[in-house]
Order: sequence, then structure tokens, then C-alpha cells
Amino acid sequence: MNFTRAGGILLHPTSLPGPYGVGDLGQSARNFINFLDAVKLRLWQVLPVNPTGYGNSPYQTLSAFAGNPLLISLDELVADQLLQPQDLQYESEFSQRRIKFQDVIPFHSEKLKLAYKNFVNGQAAFLNPAFDLFCHENTFWLEDYALFIALKEENELQLWTYWPPEIVRRDAQALQEARVRLFQK
Repeated sequence: MNFTRAGGILLHPTSLPGPYGVGDLGQSARNFINFLDAVKLRLWQVLPVNPTGYGNSPYQTLSAFAGNPLLISLDELVADQLLQPQDLQYESEFSQRRIKFQDVIPFHSEKLKLAYKNFVNGQAAFLNPAFDLFCHENTFWLEDYALFIALKEENELQLWTYWPPEIVRRDAQALQEARVRLFQK
């Protein structure tokens, strides 16, 4: 076998600089790729990009299929008109040296919920076909994961083993009632 030597770097996208306390897969990632190209590094190895659980470790994820919502570029949501520039105002500055997840996660979650609300209300309708296709192609995990996350939030982020027993046992009626209740939120 003939192998070509190549150099690279291991870096999780959240470690990239970003205006909202964490790097994402938007402009900061494109800038990093351009940097790698300029210095002739050909490989970028990333840690898992799934939603993190306890301790925000990329190795302790909540799903094998879902992506980490922190990696969604808020600036790209502005470009798609799901958010307005003023929606991204923050009372204080995010740290440029360290990710403070206790600040970053609530900020991003609030902005993603607003973008979703705007999407459901008809903004950025050009995204509907891609959204529908994504949902169709991922039905094997998406609905269960959405229910799991909604239940986790309803139960104040506790481990699922501390949730109501009928939910833990996956009682069909209790799960259906939870779907209806949580869909309305």
C-alpha cells in the first residue's frame, strides 16, 4: 500500500472562537477550515458532535443520532431570517477564553426555541422541504428523542430513573399523554 503523509489537528467545534460563548458549525468552522488549508494541514478530527449529557462531555451523549444544538450557528439562523440580529443581544459578554456552559446553554436554547417558533409561524418557508425530508428520513429515532428531551426538561434534567414510574416503564398511555401535553408547550 502506498500512503501519503498528512498532518492534522484534533479540535471539537465548540472550542472554536465564537461570538456567543462557543464555536459552532457556521462561519467559525469555515474560518478554521480555511486556516487548515493555508497551513497545509489536511485533516480535522472532531470529537463526537452529539448532544452532551452530564458534564458536557462529547463522550457522554444523549443520542447516537442527534446533533449537539450548540453547534447550530445562530448567525446562520439570522441569515435564514429565523432570528433577527437584535435577538442575539446578550446582557454581558461571553468569555473569549473559556466556555461557560451555564451561560451558553440557556442562551442558545432560548434562541433556538425562538427560531423554531418563527419557523412554525411561517418564516423561512423555503426551509420546509428540507425540514420535511429530514423528519421523514429520521423517523426511526427523531420522535422518541424529541419526547425524551421534552420529558427530561419537564423533569428538571434529572436522570430518567427519577421520572414518574409510568414513564420509566414506558407505559403506552402515559407516553401518549406526555406527547400531547408536551406538544402544547
